[in-house]
Amino acid sequence: MRMSQLEAVVESLLFISGEAVKLKAIADTIEMDQATTKAIVESLAEQYEKEKRGIRIVEIDGAYQMCTAADCFSYIRNMYKTPQRQGLTQSLLETLAIIAYKQPITKGHIEEIRGVSADHAVNKLVEKKLVCEVGRMDAPGKPLLFGTTDDFLRYFGFTSLQELPPLEEEERQESTK
Repeated sequence: MRMSQLEAVVESLLFISGEAVKLKAIADTIEMDQATTKAIVESLAEQYEKEKRGIRIVEIDGAYQMCTAADCFSYIRNMYKTPQRQGLTQSLLETLAIIAYKQPITKGHIEEIRGVSADHAVNKLVEKKLVCEVGRMDAPGKPLLFGTTDDFLRYFGFTSLQELPPLEEEERQESTK
């Protein structure tokens, strides 16, 4: 298959999925190795960016997804007359930060760190699909463990959790070494 045909197939796979697709799944589908497949996806992403298209291909934790370009959002919102998404309150941001840096984590541990009940904040973050249940702790009562989602990465523009800024105490430790 020619490169333009491979790009067309990859483009259609990403378009039809509506979700992030793992690189391995794309490679298996087009019967190419992952390095070649990654080059094809990144070539498409560069073309979209260079041509200032309304669609972008973004990497999210080793997977790729088509999404609208950020500078088109206000037009899309106007067309569909949807209200602007509500921002996150200070309480939700604090809880989300704890989950992002300490995941997987239980509500009890979040409450220990914040000093207040985490029920409302965690429930709101689950409702907004920024966090989800990721399992149960092997402890008495088997408390739920929470972690961030791909929507969290999209919301903040990260491709992976490794892009989270370092905590201040981590920065201090690095500077003293």
